[in-house]
Amino acid sequence: MPHLNLAVAGAGLIGRRHIAMIMDSDRCNLSAIVDPSEAAAQQARELGVPLYPTMEALFAAAKPDGIVLATPNQLHVVHAKQCIEAGVPAIIEKPVADTLESGIELVEIAERANAKLLVGHHRRYGSVIAKAVETIGSGALGKIVAVVGTALFYKAESEGYFDGAFSWRREPGGGPIMLNMIHEVSNLRALVGEIVEVQAMASSATRGFPVEDTAAITLRFENGALGTFLLSDTAATDRSWEHTSGEDKFRFAKAHTDDDDCYLVSGTWGTLAIPTMRLQRYIREEDRSWHKALEKTRLPLDVTDPLAQQIDHFCDVIEGKAEPLVTVRDGLQNLRVVDAILKAITTGGVIPVAR
Repeated sequence: MPHLNLAVAGAGLIGRRHIAMIMDSDRCNLSAIVDPSEAAAQQARELGVPLYPTMEALFAAAKPDGIVLATPNQLHVVHAKQCIEAGVPAIIEKPVADTLESGIELVEIAERANAKLLVGHHRRYGSVIAKAVETIGSGALGKIVAVVGTALFYKAESEGYFDGAFSWRREPGGGPIMLNMIHEVSNLRALVGEIVEVQAMASSATRGFPVEDTAAITLRFENGALGTFLLSDTAATDRSWEHTSGEDKFRFAKAHTDDDDCYLVSGTWGTLAIPTMRLQRYIREEDRSWHKALEKTRLPLDVTDPLAQQIDHFCDVIEGKAEPLVTVRDGLQNLRVVDAILKAITTGGVIPVAR
C-alpha cells in the first residue's frame, strides 16, 4: 500500500516531535511543513520538503492525506475548521480549543461533517494507559473506590521557561493547571470514568507569580469513586507521568525512574499502581480484610512511544480502519473539567462538570 502523505502545521517543540515520528514511520511520508518562521524554513530545507506559510497556501498547492495541527492553542479551532472544509483528516494538539465556546462550536461542526479528527492527548495512545485501562476494565480491582494522582516536578527558572517570549507563563492561564492538568484529566477519565464534580485550591506562594504554581484538587466520578490530585511545577520530586512512565525518552531519559508511581487506583478487591503496574489484590472472598495480605504481582509491560502509536492510529483512521480513540468531544470534555477546576479555585465551592 502506498505511504500516506502527512503535513505538519507548526514546527515548534511538539511539532518537531511529530515530524520525527512521521519520518520514522513505515506507513507515511512528511509531505510539507506549514509555518511562517525562519526556523521552520531551515528545517524544511534540511528535510527536503515544501514549506508553506499558511494553511491556505498548503491547500492551494496540495491536499495531503492528513495533517497534524501543532500550532498555538488559539489557532486550533481555526485550523481544524479549514481541515474540515478541505476534507482533510487531522490530529489537533491539546487542548482542542482555547475556550469552551470555540470547542463546543468545533464539536458541532465536526460531528455534522463526520470529520476524521482526533485530539493529541497522546498518553492515551501509549501502552501504559492501554494496559491500565484493560486491567481495570477486567474487574481485577472490583468496584473502583478511589484514585490518588500526582504531577509533581520542578520547572527550572534558570532554563528560561518563564522569561522573554515565554513570560506569559507567569500570568493566569500559563500555569500547571492549564498546561499540565489537562493531560492528567484525560488519563483519569480513561482509568476511572467521567468526572462530575470538582473542588480545588491553589497557591502561588513559592514563586509569587500571578499564576498558580501548586494546586490540590478533589474529584467526584460518575461511578461514585472519589479522587485527589496534587499538582505542582515547583516541587523537587519525580512523581509525575513524564518521569515515571518512561514514554518520553527524548527529554526525560536521565530523569526516568522505575521505582515510583504517579497514580494509584483502588477498588474493593485490589489496587493498581501506575505506571509500574504493581497489582495488589485479594483472591478469595474470605481473605478480604486489612488483617490479611494481598497477593502482589507486577504486570508485564512493553513501554511504547505514544506519539509514534498516535501517528500509527491516525493512519488507521485515515484509511478507515479505526475510529478516533480520542475524539473532539473527548478533548472538549477534558477542557470542561479543567475549566471547572479553575472555577472551583476562584469560588471555593463544589463545581459540577457540564456534559
